[in-house]
Amino acid sequence: MSTLIVLLLASIYGGGAFKFWTGFNRTNFSEGKVKFTVLWPVFLALNKSYRENFSRALKG
Repeated sequence: MSTLIVLLLASIYGGGAFKFWTGFNRTNFSEGKVKFTVLWPVFLALNKSYRENFSRALKG
């Protein structure tokens, strides 16, 4: 059961990172693509501006 949870969390993390990476050009950010992509769950939870930019990146 724990393996299933780990796989589910890894797929959510990877999917969010992929969507943000591909939509980065729609954000207000000009630098830090790798940092913002790798740490997206932390920034999403703690920063309102990042949440707005993350939403922009996910919209296609």
